[in-house]
Amino acid sequence: MAPMALPWYLCLVLALLPGPSWQKGPSAMALLPGPSWQKGHSAMTLEKGHSAMALVLAPENEVPLRPTSWLPAGKLTTIHLPKGRTRRLYFTLKKKAAMMSVTVSPCDLPVEWTLIGRSLKDKGPKSLHWSSKKSVPEVWWQAPGIETKIYTYTGNAMDTYSGPSYAPASIYILRLRSKEQDTSSAVYLHEGPGPSGAFPELPPDPRVHTLGVGMTSVTLSWSPSSTQARLPQSQPSYEYCVLVNRQHNYRSLCAAREGIRREKEREKTRERKEKKKKVTVWPILKDWWWQQWDSFPDPKSPATVSDDKYGDLPCVCEGPDSVCTVSDLFPDTQYFFDVFVRDLLNGTSAAYTGMVARTHEEARPAISALREGELRWVTFRDGGSSEEFFSFRPRGWQQSGLLTLQSCRGSQRVKVTVSGKGQVLSSQAVGEDLVQMWLQGSPSYLIHLEREGTTGPVYQPASDPAGALRASVKMQTSSAYHRKGVPSLPSTLQIKSFNRLRSCDAVTLAWMGTEERSLYCVYRRRLGDKEGGGRGGKGAATGACVGPESRSDTERVLCKYFQELNPRRAVTTAVIGGLEPGVAYVFDVYLMRRWGIPVKYASKTIRTRREC
Repeated sequence: MAPMALPWYLCLVLALLPGPSWQKGPSAMALLPGPSWQKGHSAMTLEKGHSAMALVLAPENEVPLRPTSWLPAGKLTTIHLPKGRTRRLYFTLKKKAAMMSVTVSPCDLPVEWTLIGRSLKDKGPKSLHWSSKKSVPEVWWQAPGIETKIYTYTGNAMDTYSGPSYAPASIYILRLRSKEQDTSSAVYLHEGPGPSGAFPELPPDPRVHTLGVGMTSVTLSWSPSSTQARLPQSQPSYEYCVLVNRQHNYRSLCAAREGIRREKEREKTRERKEKKKKVTVWPILKDWWWQQWDSFPDPKSPATVSDDKYGDLPCVCEGPDSVCTVSDLFPDTQYFFDVFVRDLLNGTSAAYTGMVARTHEEARPAISALREGELRWVTFRDGGSSEEFFSFRPRGWQQSGLLTLQSCRGSQRVKVTVSGKGQVLSSQAVGEDLVQMWLQGSPSYLIHLEREGTTGPVYQPASDPAGALRASVKMQTSSAYHRKGVPSLPSTLQIKSFNRLRSCDAVTLAWMGTEERSLYCVYRRRLGDKEGGGRGGKGAATGACVGPESRSDTERVLCKYFQELNPRRAVTTAVIGGLEPGVAYVFDVYLMRRWGIPVKYASKTIRTRREC
């Protein structure tokens, strides 16, 4: 058995120890554990008997001690860089190549790369020959040499070393290393003078400029690529891509793609977590339920949407133009803009220096503050703005108030919207009838009046004799202390007169009141013969917007307080004397309140008797 076992062990030793260098390394006894060596031939006997067979091995049959990666010239090479591990690329130059350039374009993370030239002190062992490029690294691994650092760079931007070849170098080494996490880099080797032409050349000014900034759009401009300027326009081989995001600028198109991909993955993870929170699962059917749920993906989920590397970003890769308008942006928001020039023939790209811009904020309307109990005539200029904004802060810890409005234009609709704490509290149309809106629950209120409909006859206050302003709405705001709701209004605003009680110098009026104690004032106005209407008519009646503030004190003839807890019996009367016989008078009654604007009853025209 012993003579037959020797050739089997001999083959195994020769396979593990390539070349003559195995004689200087550890013995076969240490490399091949096993008790059979103690029983068979010794390691010394094996070296003396079979050393000649080890010297005849060709370098092509040797197993490299390290993986050898050659960098070809004139070809874009993408290399994966594991975190913390150094990757090496080897290359040699032609004898006639006096110049060279090495370009490294990291994807999205900083990469440390170094270009080294190694020169051999003497030729390698005679047992190894330069039969092929595959064996060249084995030569300098085993032969003494000197390494010279030619260039080094650390960063995530594309960088190029360009210079003369290193004459003493027998072989060049390109070392690449990523310290943060796994990434990739594109490498390109060019032999000879001049630019390589593999990557687009940026112009002398590689910055992106802004031509205009609006609320929802930004217009960008940049200088064309130097390479594109040298090419005829009939051969468009370059295009520009514009990317916009809210996080940061990107140094390469590859980094932009990776950033979009990571953002989609984070969005999918968030949606998956939200879906798990919303779904209620029975404990017994939990496993079965989730299996059925996962088998039917949501059609709106990012997983089912086509993986567009540019997403929904506007103005992406639209051609050779160097001006672009990015629209559909949000007002008052900061955006990062990047421009990339792409070589369509080589599939490479270069990044311009990105810029940051903030869109303009929306035009905020002027907001007028309303004082306590202030009566405001809200007017709109013809051809001007059709909306007005007001703010009101009620007094007292209750934070409650009353807003009353009345339209002074019958053919035009006015809409009022009240907001508090950023939410709409109430919204309704304002007409000739009095509108009361109860304000409660907010320390301040925003009142928005918007004009709608067509124009029509309008009451013009005395404060606007020139007619430049057209009155539209009368409004008042008041703090309502210790109240729990809007004040009550009369069941009807009609004034009744009694023909039997009408005389040559006096008339009797009646109107409905409320269960709250309030002040009622009666105003009269004499009409001429041309103006006067018939007995009990409504000719020349004053408009609904004419309040006590617009009446003369000489027209007020009576003021009285009235209160009746039963609304059906809340009727009050007044006898108006001191009138002239046979004269028509217009009578107006106003309900004067502590909160809100006065309530005007419908005007009543009465002619006194001619003969009594």
